Amino acid sequence: MDIRPILSTLRRHKTASALIVLEIALSCAIVCNALFLIDTRMERMNRDTGLAEDEIVHVNVAGIGTNDNADAAAKTDLAALRAIPGVKYATMTNHVPFDDSSWNSSVSIKPDQQIPSLNVGVYLGDEQLLETFGLKLAAGRDFLPEEYIDMSTIGDDTSIAAAIVTRGMAEKLFPGENAVGKLLHDSWGTNPIKIVGVVDSLIRPNDNEGPVNAQNSMLLPIRPVSGRFAIRTSPERREEVLKAAVATLEKVNRSRIIMDQSTFSDVIDEYYQQDKAMAWLLGAVCVALMIVTALGIVGLASFWVQQRTKQIGVRRALGATRGQILRYFQTENFLLATIGIVLGMLGAFGLNQLLMTHYELPRLPALYLPVGAVALWLLGQIAVYGPARRAAAVPPAVATRSV
Repeated sequence: MDIRPILSTLRRHKTASALIVLEIALSCAIVCNALFLIDTRMERMNRDTGLAEDEIVHVNVAGIGTNDNADAAAKTDLAALRAIPGVKYATMTNHVPFDDSSWNSSVSIKPDQQIPSLNVGVYLGDEQLLETFGLKLAAGRDFLPEEYIDMSTIGDDTSIAAAIVTRGMAEKLFPGENAVGKLLHDSWGTNPIKIVGVVDSLIRPNDNEGPVNAQNSMLLPIRPVSGRFAIRTSPERREEVLKAAVATLEKVNRSRIIMDQSTFSDVIDEYYQQDKAMAWLLGAVCVALMIVTALGIVGLASFWVQQRTKQIGVRRALGATRGQILRYFQTENFLLATIGIVLGMLGAFGLNQLLMTHYELPRLPALYLPVGAVALWLLGQIAVYGPARRAAAVPPAVATRSV
């Protein structure tokens, strides 16, 4: 189709053409970035925690006992919890992921390093820690019974015998090497800690270090004397076991305070609540923008059809088919959309740079630009189809009588 008549018509309607182009450009810039942000949020929410998420419940308590009997009280609590019907494993740990608690440590691979190699999240627990969390060893072994120590015995000269690290942490510290048997230096003792095992995945308790370092986690064979009880059961018995665990802990020590109790799935849902809300909000913005853009295209196309009734009738009288009239308006819309999309792509990069500067967001991948472009091209063609069909349906005789 010869587009010169279309360009000539658009030049005679510069203001209306410019407005629809700007509307498409604005929609393209916002939609591309919004889709990227939604995908980023979804990717964040779908991160692998490494835990048996649908099998774990946790209870956070305070007031376990005095400093003199805290170790014995903790062991009594764990024995009572493990005796509950339906409980597979139970451990006391310093935290579970996303529970508003965070233990961190700087680690180095050399004793005299001025700058630590990594900052990692630290998990503590007893002999059932790995089984309770549902962690899978990718290399090495679990802690040996003689490697466990009580938190209350740790001092400045304490030596921690072993550590288990995540695969992600091991790759960063010893790229391309087997981390098992390597030594770490951290703030937990004066002597280096030997890596005895590597687990596939264990997410850090929070996002303070950003998504790139989300898997920088380390487990130490240290039995806490207070903190959180993590209990593993079958998915269908979580509520039952959680209720029984709270009752058991209160029965063992009536002076304790239950600070928090929930399934780990609920912990995850609460932690990602803002991410979900943001994803829904951005999705609603995209839908609203697309609807407004579609209405703008429909309105402009309908206005032009009404204005060009005589011109359409003359073309029909000269032999133009309905299909040619239809393609005319679709091509016209495609040209406007293309100009708007090109401007919108530039705007999308500019908006992304602004977001990167003020909100520390990652760079917009180029993949989202063609996705936004195709979406707006399709939207434009769908929106203009109705007015274009009405234009194609104008009879030559009726158009001629309107002169």
